[in-house]
Amino acid sequence: MTDMKGIMMTMPALVCLLMPLGAAAQQTLTLEDCHRMAVENSKTLSQARTQVEMAGYDRKIALANYFPNLSVSGTYQYNNRDLALVSDAQSAALTSMGSTAQAALDGAFAAAGAQLGAAAQGAMTQLQTAIATNPALAAEYMGSPMWQTVLGMLQQLDLGGLAVPGIADPINAIGAQIDDALHLDVHNIYAGVVSVQQPVFMGGKIVYSNQMAALAEELARSRYDQEYADIIVDVDQAYWQIVSIAAKNRLAESYASLLHQLEHDVRVSVDAGVMTEADVLQVKVKANEADMLLTKSRNGLTLAKMLLCKRIGLPLESEIVLADEGAEMIPVAEKDPVKDIESVYSDRPETRSLSLASGIYDKKAKIARADMLPKVALTANYLMTNPNAFHGISHSWNGGMFNAGVMVSVPLFHGFEATNKYRKAKAEATLYDSQYDDARELILFQVTQQDKLYDEAMEKLTMASSNLDSAEENLRSATVGFEAGVIDADTVLAAQTAWLQAHSERIDAATELQMAAANLRKAQGDISENK
Repeated sequence: MTDMKGIMMTMPALVCLLMPLGAAAQQTLTLEDCHRMAVENSKTLSQARTQVEMAGYDRKIALANYFPNLSVSGTYQYNNRDLALVSDAQSAALTSMGSTAQAALDGAFAAAGAQLGAAAQGAMTQLQTAIATNPALAAEYMGSPMWQTVLGMLQQLDLGGLAVPGIADPINAIGAQIDDALHLDVHNIYAGVVSVQQPVFMGGKIVYSNQMAALAEELARSRYDQEYADIIVDVDQAYWQIVSIAAKNRLAESYASLLHQLEHDVRVSVDAGVMTEADVLQVKVKANEADMLLTKSRNGLTLAKMLLCKRIGLPLESEIVLADEGAEMIPVAEKDPVKDIESVYSDRPETRSLSLASGIYDKKAKIARADMLPKVALTANYLMTNPNAFHGISHSWNGGMFNAGVMVSVPLFHGFEATNKYRKAKAEATLYDSQYDDARELILFQVTQQDKLYDEAMEKLTMASSNLDSAEENLRSATVGFEAGVIDADTVLAAQTAWLQAHSERIDAATELQMAAANLRKAQGDISENK
């Protein structure tokens, strides 16, 4: 017995020593901390941020269409045959033109030589006849050895053998060179080009594309704001649900303590002979119910904290304590200043999204209309090829060619494709305009509804606070009367039950007011990352 008493005396000291260790393992979070962590760890928001980033890149891509398009291209091509600018017969004639010319000249010179030889022989005969018939000349020359030598040489002269020096080979070489030049070597072709294109007028397509890209980026931001507001409201609900359950948990502990104290007092009265055992059993049943209620409340608090941990990105088994969890009373949420409905329309991401979508399809219709208009662009190119024909046919990169011009494209007919695209985009813009009008009406209803719900929650909280004051006074009076012996246990039980109900209603009303305030902020478009 002494040992048990010592153990019981040392238990509070051990609890006091262990409490700081448990407290150190816990993490205290404010509502703002939960908001921040939920935003940082939300995969949905991360995807929405990526969508905003992608839309920003699309806007920059559209902006690039204003600038010139500079490109460099290169190509190689193999052909299995060459190109010839002459036929095979002409090619053979070119390569043998020297031999042909040599034969023609040789024939011409041979004919001329024969004629000259015949003329010389005739002249020689006449000369000999003249000398022989003239006695003076005959006596002087016919016997002269020198004249006999000249006559012998003249008789041996053969002019028919005249010939032209050899020209066949040089001319054949020239012909072969000409033939090679007329046979183009196109087995391997290399080409390179530097091109510049500058759009001048595209029917307004570039301008409208940039405007549409800017609207798409705003639309992505608007959808991000919508996801952000949904996450904030969800975290608010989880946060205040934990605060409510924690308050009810403390209430259940207080209620169980009251019942166990009443059970003790009734048992003392039974021992004194002023109450019966039935009274003890009646209180005991209520005390057991209070213990069960306390167990459910603790389990509910654990599950609610696990849900919050999931939403803010913490492990489910994390030990967390909320900053408002230990508050004696749940704080009263203040209503944001009421805004005019046009400001609400401009701040709500839903209406902004529909308005931006309508604008996007309006620009899309104008882009479709631009496809039906002429297009003008400036072009400039610098081209190099190997082989090239700038200095004959040359297999080298010795220079290139620059050209510049204006390109005009006028669409005429393609099955009314552009017309139907324009009509479709206009119909889509009209559809979003209709949805925008419906959304305005729905938002007006939501704002009015949430404002009324906040006023009702505030009135309910005021009534619950008044009822709580009455229930506490009633419980105090019943407890005093029971201790004085003028009030029975049933009356005290009824007072305690009424006290429990009044406290629970006050907690529910304060929680409902917090959620009504959050929903009203969301309905008015006041929840944004930049606010």
